[in-house]
Amino acid sequence: MELQFLGGAGTVTGSRYLLTDEKHKLLVDCGLYQGVKTLRRRNWARFPVDPASLDAVVLTHGHIDHSGYLPALVKQGFRGRIYCAKATHDLCRVLLPDAGYLQEEDAKYARRKRFSRHETPEPLFTEKDAWEALKHFESVHYHESFEPVRGMSVHLTPAGHILGSACVHVHHSESNRTVVFSGDVGRQNDPIMRAPEPLSKADVLICESTYGDRLHDDSDPEQILTDIITETSARGGIVLIPAFAVGRAQMLLYLIHKLMREHRIPRLPVYLNSPMAIKATEIFCHHHKEHRLSTDDCALIDHNTEFVKSVEQSIELNSQRFPSIIISASGMASGGRVLHHLKTLLPNPRNSIVFAGFQAPGTRGDALVHGAESVKIHGEHWPVKAEIFNLDSLSAHGDYQEILDWLGQGSLSPDRVYVTHGEPLASDIMRKRIRDRFGWDCCVPDLYEKVQI
Repeated sequence: MELQFLGGAGTVTGSRYLLTDEKHKLLVDCGLYQGVKTLRRRNWARFPVDPASLDAVVLTHGHIDHSGYLPALVKQGFRGRIYCAKATHDLCRVLLPDAGYLQEEDAKYARRKRFSRHETPEPLFTEKDAWEALKHFESVHYHESFEPVRGMSVHLTPAGHILGSACVHVHHSESNRTVVFSGDVGRQNDPIMRAPEPLSKADVLICESTYGDRLHDDSDPEQILTDIITETSARGGIVLIPAFAVGRAQMLLYLIHKLMREHRIPRLPVYLNSPMAIKATEIFCHHHKEHRLSTDDCALIDHNTEFVKSVEQSIELNSQRFPSIIISASGMASGGRVLHHLKTLLPNPRNSIVFAGFQAPGTRGDALVHGAESVKIHGEHWPVKAEIFNLDSLSAHGDYQEILDWLGQGSLSPDRVYVTHGEPLASDIMRKRIRDRFGWDCCVPDLYEKVQI
């Protein structure tokens, strides 16, 4: 059996891994590249293998950097099944059509404003393409064994990152070898998600390294949020939180309403301005077994948040100037309605912009948290006068210590570990940490590298 790294090598986006034997091809994850332009251009390159030659796809979770290329894959000829956890399926019904819609809208906006270098900008895929891809999906339960292709038995275990996130275990019957893909690994003490389940067996492990070179800030995120919101509202400003629609948006809503209930922050209007995040919140409340929040906790989020659904409501919200809290996607400020809020709020020093998780190099979020004096949005440069914060302690990714502790909880003894889904420095440091702690043979693969399993 052969493993090829079609993405997620040397970067934290575009996760795609190909397993092949003499008869079959199984793709694990099918993500979009995000971040710097050189990475985003890869989305437009020809897929490294013929999509029609792939027999099946298995997803670790629904985030766009792991699932977002699927509509393009189907558009280019893929005809197999796409397997994932039930919650991932539910989320992809929201995430993929929304991604297609946003690409269409961005292309229209670029044509209208004439800021694209292309005479007629076109989306990579459309909302219709996304719905076509969803016809190929098939839900499976955690720990349920299934056979996406003959001779490869697969099961999923909870990874604790977001709803439906999973480690993918692939057992190849002919070689009697088991390959495990960690996907994105959650945290041991996340405020809302349950801890990732320990791994028991892997001959080969593919392990993420988003935070392979650093630890999360151990400061209290509730106290930091309390200080930011209290001080910003006191000076008449607005708190804008660019948040990932799945996971972080729900956690932030819970924490904010909890702080209000405890009278630690003033009672302010709280807006969730992201149709995708609104639908994801409904899904979140439905899948109680995968997170720590009770029915009452979910009700607290639902009853005290104003959901901004229409474009007209979003435009009206953008014109408001009284103290409030706005949560809007995307979490790295790479697209979506949050961009319009940034154009309005960044130039005013009364306002605060709060990021709550990893900011990929090349994104606006990365530029802002590293002190950019201006950012380019929709072809124009906007001055940064608002206060900028990054609550790294709210990340949904385990840091290197949490991942090492997680790896040590099970009974693993792999022959080889491949460290992926990280910036080059982070992946190499993670490789050394795994080797030093466990003595496992560990390496960082190159993009398109092929290895024998």
